[in-house]
Amino acid sequence: MLVKDVMTRGVECVRPRDSIAQAAEKMRERNVGSLPVCGYDDHLAGVITDRDVTVRSTANSSDPAETLVATVMTPDVIYCFEDQDVGAAVKLMKEKQVRRLVVLNRDKRLVGIVSLGDLAVKTGDGELSGEALEQISEPAVPSR
Repeated sequence: MLVKDVMTRGVECVRPRDSIAQAAEKMRERNVGSLPVCGYDDHLAGVITDRDVTVRSTANSSDPAETLVATVMTPDVIYCFEDQDVGAAVKLMKEKQVRRLVVLNRDKRLVGIVSLGDLAVKTGDGELSGEALEQISEPAVPSR
């Protein structure tokens, strides 16, 4: 089964020049904790999370109406391609300790998001997603 068969399509994104207030409003409306950040050609520029807003902006007393998404977003995004096997996506989630991946087409344009929930519900393989969740939930061992 391919990622495109289980991913969530029609994902809302924000633009780098949007304010974090606009991004937070979209998160609230959609009841999500993160949004992809896309350039005007739908190429992925980063991701903004509720944690980015809190830690990189609110904690610094930044004005949410004036602070741009580009200043608090995470630019290095872990992603997979829509034509990859779901097993490869699960492996990447385990390796990177993440519960969702941005999904791109081969032109590197945003086409969706795949989450552990998508994998559990849409593949019918609870063992696959359960194993991934177990490994993702393990605390990282600090390097010395």
